[in-house]
Amino acid sequence: MSIKLDGRSLTIEQVIKVVRNFGKAELSNESKEAVIKCREYVDKKLEEGVVIYGLTTGFGKFADTVIDTDASADLQRNLIISHACGMGIPLPAEAVRAAMLLRCNALARGNSGIRLQTIQTLLDMLNKRVHPIVPEKGSLGASGDLAPLSHIVLVMLGEGEAEYNGEVLSGKEAMRRAGIETIDLAAKEGLALINGTQIMTGIGCLVLNDAINLSKTADVISAMTAEALLGIKKAFDPKVHELRNQSGQQKTAQNLRTILKDSKLCLDEQPGKVQDAYTIRCIPQIHGATKDALEYVYSILSREINAVTDNPLIFPDEDEVISGGNFHGQPVAIPMDLLGIAIAELSNVSERRIERLVNSQLSGLPAFLTNHGGICSGFMIVQYSAASMVSENKVYAHPASVDSIPSSMNQEDHVSMGTTAARKAKMILDNAQKVLGIELFTASQAITFRDESKLSSATGAVYKMLRKEIPPVDRDIVMYEPMSKCDAMVKDNRVFHTAVAACGGLE
Repeated sequence: MSIKLDGRSLTIEQVIKVVRNFGKAELSNESKEAVIKCREYVDKKLEEGVVIYGLTTGFGKFADTVIDTDASADLQRNLIISHACGMGIPLPAEAVRAAMLLRCNALARGNSGIRLQTIQTLLDMLNKRVHPIVPEKGSLGASGDLAPLSHIVLVMLGEGEAEYNGEVLSGKEAMRRAGIETIDLAAKEGLALINGTQIMTGIGCLVLNDAINLSKTADVISAMTAEALLGIKKAFDPKVHELRNQSGQQKTAQNLRTILKDSKLCLDEQPGKVQDAYTIRCIPQIHGATKDALEYVYSILSREINAVTDNPLIFPDEDEVISGGNFHGQPVAIPMDLLGIAIAELSNVSERRIERLVNSQLSGLPAFLTNHGGICSGFMIVQYSAASMVSENKVYAHPASVDSIPSSMNQEDHVSMGTTAARKAKMILDNAQKVLGIELFTASQAITFRDESKLSSATGAVYKMLRKEIPPVDRDIVMYEPMSKCDAMVKDNRVFHTAVAACGGLE
């Protein structure tokens, strides 16, 4: 069943369904009527010779240059080909698909003055999997994502390049093979297609979805570490966390109680130990802060995916065309920086738990989790790998949104760098997933020195799932292979789903 786009009700979950599961999308009937009505208004104003930014004027600093209506088609085409200035490796197809979907949804409100057939062309590309090649660098996130969105529109014109059926083709050939006619842009359409935040927001939706999953997976993996280190479960008592009254903290504590409810390794009391180190005792506080940040980002992106972000905005019922600044990426940029920081913290604390597992002075287990220390290095360099990615994340976590650089002869004198923030968050996510995968690998090895039959139902199920692919390490092996397998288990949510199947729902 197709998802109906109306510019108001799209959800992040629906974005994921269309982008990753190739669900179909189409305009609602109400949106079609609104789009047609707005375009008729634009055509009327053009006939009247009204001077309107982007329709009968140049762009940016050329806003004061009036363009003859006969040249409007050239104006729009020139806008796209001159703004397609992206550099670097291509964005993943899923990020491009997300941007295409979100741009269609923004145009569906009927405030952009674009023709219905033009939106339909973009929707056909999405549904038939014509994926424009979009270089990842080049957006300031101020007048929207001008450069990367222009690369999408190039293919609509039969220019540029696109991936179709696994092959990179010229834009014209990709459209021909997919059976989609290329278009000539009418007045306002080029600007309507590229003046928006859909690249940063599309990337943000994908990273956020995966970060929410990672935050739950982190609870499962940290519970395994707590068992391997004979942690004190009493620290997760609900009375403690009710007194703090922080939502994410309470959710994490509840998750840990659910995961560890029948553990015979992580107990309410441990002989000879009063309390654990912070990386165990404060899992609810640390992971919970990330959950709260993710909830905030979710609320912002949920609004942004249903926002109209081009300029000027057209209000046919009020007979107004208003130049504003909805294209500015600052409302997304700051949450994208926060998203990166929140994910980085999951890897920060994970690496410290890895250190506790391999450090015999802290764990009570054999040094570097090997019985053959000296001749074997065991898990010594596994921790190095995690530490390197955690340190790299600290560089990436520096906020992009605190920077600005003027453009367009100082007409655009404050920019958001929101797309850079979103791209950084994606890099942080990849590192964090790898670090949590390393913790999974390390905790499972540590458990071999305990009694695996005493694991909780949830962690026991995860341990058995892992052992089907990765045997315990006795003497040194090529370590990156099982590390890569654990990375995959984190990324495809096997860890989380396996735990949930054994213990019930996690928040």
